[in-house]
Amino acid sequence: MSSTSLGKWRASFCALGFAAVAFGAFGAHALRDKVTPQDLENWKTATLYLLAHTLAGLVSLTNCRKKHAPAFFLAGCIIFPFSLYALVLSGVRGLGAVTPLGGLCFLAGWLLFARDSLRSE
Repeated sequence: MSSTSLGKWRASFCALGFAAVAFGAFGAHALRDKVTPQDLENWKTATLYLLAHTLAGLVSLTNCRKKHAPAFFLAGCIIFPFSLYALVLSGVRGLGAVTPLGGLCFLAGWLLFARDSLRSE
């Protein structure tokens, strides 16, 4: 993988890390009194998973020869939290049906990361 390509991967995960902090702050300050406690909990979960898997994506970039694990982490970082953010902001509960697809991406990312880690020894 070229250094330019690797840089784009890193920049993508850095943008997601920035988004996690920004969305977390927005939820804590702007939404606190405007949404239900369950919606606020969904927002917090989305932000926690976004931040955790952004870091997992960055670490997997360094430790995996193939970029399958980072690709699944990246897809999960888009699908899982942003479907929950959209659900909370729009009130359209059907958007919650998309969220598990992001969760599956996270799970696949972890499995591929483990596989690549075992193969690198």
